[in-house]
Amino acid sequence: MEIQILNKDIQNYINANLKADLHSLLLKKSPFPEVSMQEIVQQIKGKLVAQKKFPFLLKDGIIFPPQLSLEQSSSQKTAVYKAQLLKGKKFIDLTSGFGIDAYHLSENFDEITLVEQNPELLQIVKHNWTILDKKGNFINNKLEDFLNQNQDIFDVIYLDPARRNYDKNKVFLLEDLSPNILEIQDSLLSISKQVVIKLSPLIDLKYLVSVLKNISRIDVIAVKNDVKEVVVFLSQEEAESIQCHCINLESEESDFRFWFGDEENAHAQYSEPEKFIYIPNNTVLKAGIFNLISEKFNLKKLHPNTHIYTSEIEMKGFPGRIMEIEVIDSKLIKKKSQFNLISKNHPLKPEEIKKKYNLKDGGNEYLIFTQSKKGKLILKSV
Repeated sequence: MEIQILNKDIQNYINANLKADLHSLLLKKSPFPEVSMQEIVQQIKGKLVAQKKFPFLLKDGIIFPPQLSLEQSSSQKTAVYKAQLLKGKKFIDLTSGFGIDAYHLSENFDEITLVEQNPELLQIVKHNWTILDKKGNFINNKLEDFLNQNQDIFDVIYLDPARRNYDKNKVFLLEDLSPNILEIQDSLLSISKQVVIKLSPLIDLKYLVSVLKNISRIDVIAVKNDVKEVVVFLSQEEAESIQCHCINLESEESDFRFWFGDEENAHAQYSEPEKFIYIPNNTVLKAGIFNLISEKFNLKKLHPNTHIYTSEIEMKGFPGRIMEIEVIDSKLIKKKSQFNLISKNHPLKPEEIKKKYNLKDGGNEYLIFTQSKKGKLILKSV
């Protein structure tokens, strides 16, 4: 299919139907006897995904894999970020998939190896890398078999384990992933100075620290406040402390760094709302550093279960949203007013608030329903 799909007429047809209804298109007969309509639609879907997720692949001659491989691939944004952290002579991706991470993460390495058990997918990646003028060693093998046969030492090993079981249900625990990270972590650390593992954004950080050996660093990575992945770094020597980084890409927010365990020794102060409020981004919430944020930025929390902070003077560099606010009475909310609604530790959800007060979504003002130690509050941005 790879060579046939690159036929100029077929490519023109694909590009002409990028805005077509794909369900309707699938019901039609392919105008090209050498490729099916399913194969054509697969390429259309690939181009549409690439527009948002990995635009560097929007070039003539690129072939896209089936939908599942597109979904499981990292975005170009997160891959480029991770690439800045790694360098050396020999890089290997043991679960290369569509090769997005391998393409970017190997940028600062002399020798690149990709291992992939799906031969068709590996051929697509090999073809695309030729189009992109990128060199690599391509090995079609199961990860476990490769490790049993391997005699090489690498500077960095990268893995992105499959997070679905045989029933195609999502799984999160390391022992349920494919490969089972807990079974192979000793083997990986015996042949590489550093092992980098991409994991689900739902993984629990305390669980990671309890089951993995020699963790040196954990990164929680978001794009526009949507947490995309947790990346864990293992090293051959045990680190004295684990660095943790909260990164919100495509935002103007500062990264936040801390040492794992700092939260246990941190203490928050509490206060009723002052002039400014602070809403942490989702990387901070994922990391669970609620008291540490209060302590580091000299902020006060509204309530133990309300992760909103306050201060009289604006504190710059906070990893999240900062707003000047005033406390208002519900009677002052005019019907059909337009607000961005936020509900934090409040019994009503945004949709229920919208309905109760007859409000419209959007605009430049925020209305925040929350509670302090003294009770429920409504905050309005100034």
